[in-house]
Amino acid sequence: MDVQVALLLTQDGLTNGAIYALLALAIVLVFVVTRVLWVPQGEFVSYGALTLASLQLGKVPGTVWLLACAGIATFVVDAIVAWRDRRSALAVRSGLSNLLVPAVIVGFALWLAPRNPPLLVQILLTVALIVPLGAMVYRLAFQPLQRASVLVLLIVSVAVHFTMQGLGLVFFGPEGARTPPFTDVRLELGFMTVSGQSLIVIGASLLLIVGLYLFFERTLYGKALRATAVNRTGARLVGISATLAGKLTFTLAALIGAISGVLIAPIATIYYDSGFLIGLKGFVGSVVGAIVSYPLAALGAILVGMLESFGSFYASALKEVIVFTSLLPVLIWLSLRTRHAEEDDEE
Repeated sequence: MDVQVALLLTQDGLTNGAIYALLALAIVLVFVVTRVLWVPQGEFVSYGALTLASLQLGKVPGTVWLLACAGIATFVVDAIVAWRDRRSALAVRSGLSNLLVPAVIVGFALWLAPRNPPLLVQILLTVALIVPLGAMVYRLAFQPLQRASVLVLLIVSVAVHFTMQGLGLVFFGPEGARTPPFTDVRLELGFMTVSGQSLIVIGASLLLIVGLYLFFERTLYGKALRATAVNRTGARLVGISATLAGKLTFTLAALIGAISGVLIAPIATIYYDSGFLIGLKGFVGSVVGAIVSYPLAALGAILVGMLESFGSFYASALKEVIVFTSLLPVLIWLSLRTRHAEEDDEE
């Protein structure tokens, strides 16, 4: 291997690692706030990529019907609860957020999709179609189980993963999709040729990470999520709604997944079931941070991207084995340095 090849592999590793870092941050965020080990994060990535690909072909994406069905199901659940508890305000709020808003988004999608709008509009529409699904998934699957054990939440998370994967097959079909690159620009930096697509992916990932940092540091809702992550019981005692925290967390996770899907669509061919493997690599990165540290999770995800890139050069058939085998020493180290204790029943 010469220097030029090493630089190209490094560029690919950093590009993939930037996307894995976003997924790792989403997994850490969901876990520290809700105690849910968020297995389906990759499904939002595949949904985002396939939705953008459908829009670029002038087709109505399957996410349109998925959002409509999920919104109706969420409203029905809320309406039953509102009728049982005599809370008419809940039904009104649910109707606005789960029926009216999705109906507007679906209407725009049906109108714009055949008209081949500009790329920026397609990206915004893709994000708008996917982000509401995060809160809906939380309401349907996890909100009734807020006080359940971590093991129960993990089982439900796996069930949600298989459900979303099956729905992806129904709404998108078995064919893969890949979008054209956002730019064909290439920059010559010494011995290295840097593609504009890689710069867009890395730059967008950094902007999103900075945006998340500012959200958690400067906004009231961000500080509420931080308080919930530090002490859920204390957060409830000072009036922070666990339900609101959960919905907001899953919405942010869906946003990260949708943007990651948009970024990865020009890089790889995505199928309905590609999200699991992509999300699993983000999970490997999050484990480096013990699923609690954001900086270490991002660093671990970049390491995963580098291992994947160089592993594909030396042994392409074993690159996945190399990536996931790297998880073993981390798990052993975490097991040796962590004091084991039973979960608090109040949690």
